[in-house]
Amino acid sequence: MSGDRIRGAFAGLAVGDAAGWPAGRHRSALHAPWSRRLYRELDAFAEEHRVTTLPVPFALNQPVAPLRIGPSDDAEWLAWTALTIDLRGGRPRAEAFRELTDVRARISVATALDNLAKGVEPPASGHDNPHHFDDAAAIRAVAYGAIGRDPTEDAQVTNALDGVLGARAMAAAVAEAVASGQVGRAVEAALAVLPPDTAIGHNARAALDAARAAGDPFAAVPALDAVLLDHVYSYAVGAAQTVPVALALAEAAGGELGRAVPAAACLAPVADSAPALTGALAGACGGFDAIPEGWIASVRTLAGCCLPDLAGRDLIEVADNLTSRLTTHHTSHHTEGIA
Repeated sequence: MSGDRIRGAFAGLAVGDAAGWPAGRHRSALHAPWSRRLYRELDAFAEEHRVTTLPVPFALNQPVAPLRIGPSDDAEWLAWTALTIDLRGGRPRAEAFRELTDVRARISVATALDNLAKGVEPPASGHDNPHHFDDAAAIRAVAYGAIGRDPTEDAQVTNALDGVLGARAMAAAVAEAVASGQVGRAVEAALAVLPPDTAIGHNARAALDAARAAGDPFAAVPALDAVLLDHVYSYAVGAAQTVPVALALAEAAGGELGRAVPAAACLAPVADSAPALTGALAGACGGFDAIPEGWIASVRTLAGCCLPDLAGRDLIEVADNLTSRLTTHHTSHHTEGIA
């Protein structure tokens, strides 16, 4: 187990999270509601008057810190997962979700929380869910992959089918990347859990073929747009698209975060998650020391825009804490086995 590559996976996900255009929208939740209402009014004005000057998240007379480059929802859900993983496996994963209050979340998570409150248990809480196919569980699976654990129980709380397969694929890829640092082996580990006759399995192989033919992550952007993105769906979080993009661009970049993440951020229809997933995989391959220092300074502190209790938490310390807990658990388990 490489602590440097676990740190790299966490920091890489945060870099990708921050690089995607939705991060500013998520972080603007820390501002007063009137500012987001005004944003919507400006957008409507542009549409009505055929104006091509489009609004971006803005602070006006509020603090500007929330709109600086930084991580948002993906990094916070990764941190929450790392903090709540039960390494001994004695506590049902749904219990951690039941303890959540005052959160902003994906539709799959919000629906799952409603299902749990009604007594609908996993896997029905994730299956009887209009967004069972999204990648909320794939984001959380980075924490499981970092420590070589199966994310299925966690994933089934909020997702099903491609949503669960996406989580398994990300966990497998990250686990291999942490173990070996080899992006090719990480991609093969992901493909091994993605049946070709599923949407996500088909897309992963098509995306990899397209990126390999292009020969470069930036050159692969138009090809991935043509192969994966039909521009019909209204949200940037479909696991059958975002996970394949991450696998294809991480491989095309040779596991280099600085080449993979910018390309992923160019694909606007999947930008809510694809850059973060790409960053997690590339970060796990290259390790923490390969991530530019300026980016680390900008992304390690969580804003609390989706999970307010995490405001101010250091994501790298969360990663280190998870590694320490795992080491202690392994030592304890070994000692008990000897006894």
